[in-house]
Amino acid sequence: MISKRFSIFAILLALLLTFGHNSYSQGVSDNEIILGMHTDISGPVSSFGKYSVEGVQMRIDEINKAGGIHGRMLKIIAEDHQYQVPRAVQAANKLLNKDKIFLMVASLGTPMNNAVFEAQEKKDIPNLFPLSSARSMTDPLHRLKFGALSSYYDQIRAGVKWAINERGKNKICVLYQDNDFGQETFEATVDQLSEMGLELHEKATNKPTDTDLTSQITKLKNAGCEAVAMGTIVKDTILGYTKARQMKWDALFFGQVASFHPVIASQPDGVTDGFYTFAQFDTPSKANCNPEICDWIDTYESTFGNLPNIGSAYGYMYMDITARALEIAGRDLTTDSFLNALESINDYKIPFGDTTLSWSPEKHLGANVAYLFEVQNGTFIQTDNKEYTY
Repeated sequence: MISKRFSIFAILLALLLTFGHNSYSQGVSDNEIILGMHTDISGPVSSFGKYSVEGVQMRIDEINKAGGIHGRMLKIIAEDHQYQVPRAVQAANKLLNKDKIFLMVASLGTPMNNAVFEAQEKKDIPNLFPLSSARSMTDPLHRLKFGALSSYYDQIRAGVKWAINERGKNKICVLYQDNDFGQETFEATVDQLSEMGLELHEKATNKPTDTDLTSQITKLKNAGCEAVAMGTIVKDTILGYTKARQMKWDALFFGQVASFHPVIASQPDGVTDGFYTFAQFDTPSKANCNPEICDWIDTYESTFGNLPNIGSAYGYMYMDITARALEIAGRDLTTDSFLNALESINDYKIPFGDTTLSWSPEKHLGANVAYLFEVQNGTFIQTDNKEYTY
């Protein structure tokens, strides 16, 4: 009888050890953590998406070369949605249900992130640091949603305030993409004007795939707009701003971090000179880098065969923050332990600028400030050291 009881106990103990040892969250095994991202690798915003994938991969390679995190190697699976919502939904379904990822990190696009989050929520998969600064990425507060840098809404409201108080403009207009991303610029413009006792002077919308914004710019010019807040990204920022200059219209144009990209600044013949935008740090460049960042640029170029851009920096930084939280969470890694670890970080100094990021159980956005940049002689130049808010 004792022998039989001992045998039953031994079996139960073995089962307990087996299942207890492997009771990790989805995407976590003894030796690996699987991460996912849906982004634009070959579509209209690939100048952000493709490079952010490289930035994430570079940081993962460094981590794995050093032995991983608590004995686990990191793996990123990046899916190309070409900045299309249906493709993003398809990509997310693959990542969540087939690849069984632990975290979603640095996924690109406001409408894309919004469209797939419900499926993530059902699987209890955190959405970390999307390449979208929309309020919906962190507001309202949700246990699975985390952002790093200030929102489009924060930046545009700061820009409207700046245009009125510091540049003396009163007829404020807005040009924005007809989607979730652009709507935030519209709402920010209207809200800031309302707070300052003013009304929106005129508005115009465009689609991300538009190749000509003549009608929109003509509408705003004919309305007598003195300043235009732009809810645009790369291609449509270039199209809209250069069309205004072709029309000899010298209104003040300003954007947000989605329109802070070297492709915009480096257009031929200086056609985008004078365009302003708000962002959190400058694009890493050999022209003005310290030794550490210069080495980072050299390593990146030798690894991927091209120089990094601002998207590369986002990907690298967001993976670095994720890695820090994984370290803090420890070997017994679950979704809850990871989220608690991330909420404990209150001193993260970004690698490419001066901002320090902090999170807490009540605050899932790392910072709210931005800096003002102007295109001068084919490059974005920070205009001052002021932190802009509203």
